[in-house]
Amino acid sequence: MFVFKAAVIGAGTMGIEIAQAIATAGIPVLLKDVDDDYVERGLDRARAIWQGRVDAGRLDPEAMAAQLAQLSGTTDYSGFGDVDLVIEAVPERIELKRELFAELDAVTPGHSILASNTSALSITEIGEVTIRPDKVVGLHFFYPASVARVVEVVEGEYTSPETAQAAASFVSAIRKTPVRCGELPGFIVNRILCTAMSEASRFQVETGAAYTEIDSALRDSKAAPIGPFALSDLLGLDTVLHVGNFLEEQYGSQKFLVHPQLRELVAAGDLGSKTGKGFYEHS
Repeated sequence: MFVFKAAVIGAGTMGIEIAQAIATAGIPVLLKDVDDDYVERGLDRARAIWQGRVDAGRLDPEAMAAQLAQLSGTTDYSGFGDVDLVIEAVPERIELKRELFAELDAVTPGHSILASNTSALSITEIGEVTIRPDKVVGLHFFYPASVARVVEVVEGEYTSPETAQAAASFVSAIRKTPVRCGELPGFIVNRILCTAMSEASRFQVETGAAYTEIDSALRDSKAAPIGPFALSDLLGLDTVLHVGNFLEEQYGSQKFLVHPQLRELVAAGDLGSKTGKGFYEHS
């Protein structure tokens, strides 16, 4: 199945990056959120991404205008009657996602694929609220989705082979690399990434080394382009804690240790770069 029109639910950090990537590939995409201000901020962020490419000489203004024309914002479902694929990028709460998928099941055509950008939750459990669980799949993008190439195509218990293949083909169509996997906790990338972050956290707790020292050592050795604590701030400490708690619960603290300072920061409302403070201070 070819995707002639797509939609993204959630105009936050990930949602707008996903929508921008789809529009860049020339596919019309609706960006939906519950408030006009959220939608406008998301569209402004997309324009800034394209403008940055123009300023860097990697995109001409005419191409930017053509790509921007593929992206439109909305606060309702009036334009969802002909979408072929919907990707949700709302907060990682299973109750919220299930409620949203029940709504999408009612407002989209029967052939539409319903995809979740969840980084850890069960695709099977999300899809059970629909009458088309065979058309529910995970499409886990990575930040920044406008640049990051890999997308995990996560198959739930009921996801049909046709849906998984169509989702993988869509990922290829927007010039990214699909990696198909099952819905084991953490999928592929987060199991690897969180294991590495867990070991960095364990080392910091045991030695008292500065966050900057660990991040610099990994970056300077080219083991990673950005250190684990700086990356956590960038991703949002609330998101990192949610995934960390889930994996620790699934696999045990010996394999996935959640840094105690991470819990304290989130409890204090210090969520990283988006609030101005996390493991680091941000302007």
